[in-house]
Amino acid sequence: MRYIEWAVMFLVAGVGIALANFVGFQVNFMDSVPGILILLAISFVSVVISKLVPFKLPVIAYCSLIGLLVASPLCPAREFVIEAAGKINFTAPLTMVGAYAGISISDQIHTFVKQGWKMILIGIFVMTGTFVFSAIIAQIGLTLTDACDLTDLTRSGMSPVRSQKHETA
Repeated sequence: MRYIEWAVMFLVAGVGIALANFVGFQVNFMDSVPGILILLAISFVSVVISKLVPFKLPVIAYCSLIGLLVASPLCPAREFVIEAAGKINFTAPLTMVGAYAGISISDQIHTFVKQGWKMILIGIFVMTGTFVFSAIIAQIGLTLTDACDLTDLTRSGMSPVRSQKHETA
């Protein structure tokens, strides 16, 4: 893909993110523009770096590294970057990713149907397994760092299992 195509794609994604941020989360369009521009600049620089650097990493790896650098204490623009990006609800970009994914596989639906019911079953197992194991890993991480203590949740009445004292007669 040429850089002009990437730029047009990023422009469309930026408008979509701003629209999703405005409609879904009531964030003023002009308030979200600086954060969107920062995210798109990080993405575009990542694409350019991935083409220029002989060490081949996926573009998302360069995005992550550059994002970490511009939000780290080493960067003089750190406060602005964090404040601007903080105004974007990050489920807004996910809306665009889901739309792009749907569009990209729409012409391959016949191939998917030919795979049969086994492929659907495998897809369900993969998605379920990914969700369950991600939740388990997150719970282990939260428990090990004392960020989430299950005894605090049960004492505050937030337990998913209701005890006898919470039941009404």
